[in-house]
Amino acid sequence: MRTTRFLSRSGQLLAAAAALPVGLAGPSTAVSGISVSTNGSTVSVVTSACTQLNGSWGNASLLAAGQANFAEGRQAALSGTTVSQSAAWSNISPGTYTVVVVCSNGGTAGSQSVIVSAAKAPSPTQAPQSTATPAPQRGVAGGEGGTVRDYGPVTIGIGAALVGGGVIATAWYLRRRSKPHRL
Repeated sequence: MRTTRFLSRSGQLLAAAAALPVGLAGPSTAVSGISVSTNGSTVSVVTSACTQLNGSWGNASLLAAGQANFAEGRQAALSGTTVSQSAAWSNISPGTYTVVVVCSNGGTAGSQSVIVSAAKAPSPTQAPQSTATPAPQRGVAGGEGGTVRDYGPVTIGIGAALVGGGVIATAWYLRRRSKPHRL
């Protein structure tokens, strides 16, 4: 009798645990097959959901507020490879937009909203500052530590001796561990 009760309760717990993800998921858990990004006044979209059909990957449309369907937006043809297809729009004014991608087979790869922000103008009292980093004069020396400074043969010899000693100590330790212990 105890076993029957335990099994019945286990079954109820299992059913509740199985139903939990469905209840938490809610009605809108669809994952978009596109990635939208902005850089200044340029909006770009990338997807890997489309396949090429008759030489075309499909089209993407940039819908402004008030535009309801794909045909009303600014359209751009997708270009790319079997791994990744992309489209871009430039000179986009600030606002909220929706990007929709329709593959050449007629299926929708996804849609996503994006906000284009106004570019910040430099203040008139400040002169624009250069953010370029000067290149190293000699570059980065490869090997022997990969540094720009030349340490000389003595320092390199000491470093080589330390590395060699470490290799010898490791080989000795591993060889000693692999021998059977004798009493």
